[in-house]
Amino acid sequence: MKPISKFLSAAFVAVALLSAVGCSSTAKQEGTGEYIDDSVITTKVKAAILDEPTLKVAEINVETFKGTVQLSGFVSSPTAAAKAVQVTRTVKGVKSVKNDMQIK
Repeated sequence: MKPISKFLSAAFVAVALLSAVGCSSTAKQEGTGEYIDDSVITTKVKAAILDEPTLKVAEINVETFKGTVQLSGFVSSPTAAAKAVQVTRTVKGVKSVKNDMQIK
């Protein structure tokens, strides 16, 4: 093999390995696939809250990290907060729900 071919092959392997490592997840950072999955979960939770007539989707903020959904914002009653948590738990892909909602 020519020296330039060896160099290009080694460079390609190095770039491929660095790309794979750069997309992996850590305890505090999501991988690319996890980020996309969490975005889908967030969208589904927001849609489920919107479909619930007793809840106001504009009052509830939804964030997802590695399947854990955090609900925050201000709701009108403890019943509304409990209903939001209940609705969120029914969404496929939700591993757990963190309730940080406040009562106005």
